[in-house]
Amino acid sequence: MYRAETRGIRVTVEPRFLEEESSPREGRFFWAYTVEIVNLSAETVQLKARHWTITDGEGRSQEVHGPGVVGEEPILEPGESFTYTSGCPLSTAHGTMMGSYDMITQRGERFPVDIPLFPLDSPYVRRVMH
Repeated sequence: MYRAETRGIRVTVEPRFLEEESSPREGRFFWAYTVEIVNLSAETVQLKARHWTITDGEGRSQEVHGPGVVGEEPILEPGESFTYTSGCPLSTAHGTMMGSYDMITQRGERFPVDIPLFPLDSPYVRRVMH
């Protein structure tokens, strides 16, 4: 599991390779990742948007922006958490993801919350020893 904390908002990510959704011979690899967002702060916050940087095994990056997560903009009171699962396809056997959530407090203050860098590894990665 991979974890980051920003202003009392803890984000934990657990990626897993989905063999049944992948087709290595056709250059299609698919991962699911489960994210838990916990509000450890004393303020109520709402997740308004997401920003991801997805990098494949050849170093090609793509940016993904959008409102909320999985169609929701969850409100987290102090001590509450929100968990969701989503997915990521790549044309390479490995890659990475990282990003941020755009949060807003009840007072209207917006701030970014880090999503930790995490690997997308499959059993099809060729390791080279030097």
